[in-house]
Amino acid sequence: MSHEDGSVAVLQRGSTPLIVSLPHVGTQLPADVAAPLNAAARRLSDTDWHVDRLYAFAREAGASWLQARLSRYVIDLNRPPDDQSLYPGQATTGLCPSSSFSGEPLYDGAAPSAQEIDRRRQRYWLPYHTALQELIAATRARFGYALLLDAHSIRSQLPRLFAGRLPDVNVGTHGGRSCATAFAAHVVGVLARQTRFSHVLNGRFQGGYITRAYGDPAANVHAIQIELAQAAYMDESGTDYDPHLALPLQSLLRQVLAAMLSFAPSVPNG
Repeated sequence: MSHEDGSVAVLQRGSTPLIVSLPHVGTQLPADVAAPLNAAARRLSDTDWHVDRLYAFAREAGASWLQARLSRYVIDLNRPPDDQSLYPGQATTGLCPSSSFSGEPLYDGAAPSAQEIDRRRQRYWLPYHTALQELIAATRARFGYALLLDAHSIRSQLPRLFAGRLPDVNVGTHGGRSCATAFAAHVVGVLARQTRFSHVLNGRFQGGYITRAYGDPAANVHAIQIELAQAAYMDESGTDYDPHLALPLQSLLRQVLAAMLSFAPSVPNG
């Protein structure tokens, strides 16, 4: 990742087969992008608040780490570059969102033009994905396989997107296509052995573009998305981290990542 691209994301190369991608934790808004945004947009309400803090132990334990600096309101790094819907027929937001998850407009004037979206795609989206592709390739070259965790969170109640309260831990594998069945079983097994946090596999959130684009079990790249309900670790009425509330969830996530690393797919010789 070049010095210029370093303004897009934080990159740390690790010593294990695990890569942690955090595409929605960023809060920075370049001045030219921020100028037309309205007050609702500047609250950055759809940020994956504190997910980097929840998973900090993974970085310390040798996972490779790719963390977005920029807000998803600049460009959504977990959307396809052609902006095709990941969930046809369901409410969602686009590559360069013009509304929030709650449906609030982010611009009082015109939304970004096609030319502006293309500029952001080239300047911000492409470097993140280039870095991620390089991490995956380097990890496969070193270990023979790569394990990718795309880490997210969202408010537990968003009527525009889903009914009721979201489970605490939402595991997505694109309907089983983004990873080996055994890899998902390692993760779900940990979740099933505890009762404090609710969980679901391939529920409302089955994995975004990153999980779907890079998960390729036939090529020994096993990708999984975990979407956490923010109520499980913070007070959703604000944005402050609650270390006391977060501690049990972080303990569970440690077990989940240990289970991921215990997965050892067969690797062809030579």
